Amino acid sequence: MNAIKKILGILWLAMAAAACYFGIMVLGLPKFASGEQEDLVFGIIIMCVLTPIVAGGLFIFGKYALQGEYDN
Repeated sequence: MNAIKKILGILWLAMAAAACYFGIMVLGLPKFASGEQEDLVFGIIIMCVLTPIVAGGLFIFGKYALQGEYDN
């Protein structure tokens, strides 16, 4: 069971990297380039609020899983 937790830790870290990429490159920055106010507000919310929460949470779970914090 501990091996599965370590594999899931690696998966969570990969998902955190993917969330950062999609949150910034796919959803955030293109909204700034459009020039419309609605897109600008959406881009700020995605880049400053949602991306750090999602990526940070996945990163913390992955880090703790690799360190063995969930082995008990």
